[in-house]
Amino acid sequence: MIMNLNQAARCLEKLGNPTRLEIYRLLVRAGPEGLAVGALQKHLEVPASTLSHHLSHLVQVDLLRQEREGRVLRCTANYRLMEQVVGFLNEECCRGVGLPRGKRKAG
Repeated sequence: MIMNLNQAARCLEKLGNPTRLEIYRLLVRAGPEGLAVGALQKHLEVPASTLSHHLSHLVQVDLLRQEREGRVLRCTANYRLMEQVVGFLNEECCRGVGLPRGKRKAG
């Protein structure tokens, strides 16, 4: 799947908050098994309500997924989407910038 500009911008906007970026990096390091919300809270030392707020932002754009395991809510990074965001940023590397939008010839 090719990522469009708006989708990439939404993902990057959500990662633009230091707490959310730290959450995401922790989950990436944790691997496919992810981390329980309680473990995330211990690592970050933030109130549960603050963590919940930040997690909801990441869930909104599908950067992370949550799954209930009995009484535990486990979070995992969406690696496929992460790869798409990184790919979007790199896809036109070193191709040149071309003409500004207003200077392009109609063709």
